[in-house]
Amino acid sequence: MNHSIKQWPQQERPRERLLQQGAESLSDAELLAIFLRSGSKQHSAVELARLLIQHFDGLNPVFDASLEQLSQFHGIAETKYSQLMAVKELGRRYIKQQLYQGIDLSRSDLIQDYLRYELIGESQEVFAVLCLDAQLRKINFKKLFFGSINYCAISINQLLRHAIQSHATGIVIAHNHPKGIAQPSAEDLQLTQEILHACHLVEIKVLDHIIIAPESSFSFVEHDLLKSPQRMLNSY
Repeated sequence: MNHSIKQWPQQERPRERLLQQGAESLSDAELLAIFLRSGSKQHSAVELARLLIQHFDGLNPVFDASLEQLSQFHGIAETKYSQLMAVKELGRRYIKQQLYQGIDLSRSDLIQDYLRYELIGESQEVFAVLCLDAQLRKINFKKLFFGSINYCAISINQLLRHAIQSHATGIVIAHNHPKGIAQPSAEDLQLTQEILHACHLVEIKVLDHIIIAPESSFSFVEHDLLKSPQRMLNSY
């Protein structure tokens, strides 16, 4: 049996359909097949793409898989793996440029989009800080601490040192829940208050704490959970 896509009717071939109908008309498997270019002796490129997506339970996990994991499939070796990694990185750079063009860091939803881009691919818990100047312009973004799948220890002193050295007047702190939901734990709430207190002493504003999870994001500001020590005193 010939599994080559070249033997398919022209109107059914992914590349021809993309040119005639647009990329949005293709399924995930068909788009992936265009990058794979060829399949194996057993499967066409589209069939191989479908097998990969079914095995890894989605398109994103295919791009996150290692060479060793992908090499279990006939037709996938170093060349195709490098092609997949190249298109993944191109996608990241395209999104990054789109996000950086005219990003309004005074808007919580856009900050969440930016932080989602930076943290969503992490398989371990990561704690990061976005440093801003007085006009809410980005100074830098840095992933400061790396932990396990559900825990990350941080040093508040190290966080403050980084913010001070960056000459930040305001910061947005963020961490991810790689396998969880976007809801703060009791430890997250306690840590946030400790960071607020420490930043208040050195006159750096904590503008938000955002949690990034696979399905959604959580903003402490939007849920009225980010009260500075002075605001807490004034509320009594």
